Amino acid sequence: MDHLPSIALLGYGEAGSHFGRDLVAAGVPVRVYDPEVTPPDAVEVCADEADAVRGVDAVLSVNSTSSAMAALVAALPSLGSDTIWADLNTASPDLKRRLAEVAAEAGVRFADVAIMAPVPGKGLRVPMLASGEAAEDVASLLGDLDTPISVQEGPAGAAAERKLLRSVFFKGIGAAVVEALAAARRAGCEEWLRKNIAAELAEAGPETVERLVTGTNKHARRRYDEMAASVDMLRELGVEPLVSTASRDLLGNLLAEQEQAALPFESPPRLRPS
Repeated sequence: MDHLPSIALLGYGEAGSHFGRDLVAAGVPVRVYDPEVTPPDAVEVCADEADAVRGVDAVLSVNSTSSAMAALVAALPSLGSDTIWADLNTASPDLKRRLAEVAAEAGVRFADVAIMAPVPGKGLRVPMLASGEAAEDVASLLGDLDTPISVQEGPAGAAAERKLLRSVFFKGIGAAVVEALAAARRAGCEEWLRKNIAAELAEAGPETVERLVTGTNKHARRRYDEMAASVDMLRELGVEPLVSTASRDLLGNLLAEQEQAALPFESPPRLRPS
């Protein structure tokens, strides 16, 4: 890298602190603002957002979803015309679009950046996905710091959308495993179920997705009954069946749609000639 950029980190929690340490190790000047954390690292601690972003090349907003808009608005008066604002918070596509609109009105280049894996253990080497007006700029800047970042075509919100779509699966399967093991613990067969789940995950391949989708639709009736029984069993074991109830209800909706589609089409009665 010919020129080390100066970076403002807004938020020095789990993700921000890992980024800060890696940036300092790379020799990057780092300015930090976090109202609840005093960084122990060799970074410049600032009084507020406006102070932190003054004169920097890029801002990495990694505070929280609830603070994302307030941080941007507070920083706007001090942002230079060439400063890149990268929002790395896990937020809805709609919020990312609104942040981009506020930034655009102030002449600030904005990028929606989605962190695609846990940061601890990876730091700046965590995979990221960027979209929006300044996506290419952010990818170039972080890529020079060895961040595996890809650009997603489309406006701000496109990267967040893909991250959250993955989350529906990954966090959903995690919740299902936790619920199933809690019930298995009550039933006295937790280790058996752990091995069973591990074996299923180890055997998963590209065909698994299609098998799951096809099987769920094809066998909606039987699987609805099975999950209804599972809900009853978990309640008997004293485990709240949150995930199991959602699975049962989803299957119920599929079944209702299938039954509705199977209804014979009734043509309107013909009028008799008068």
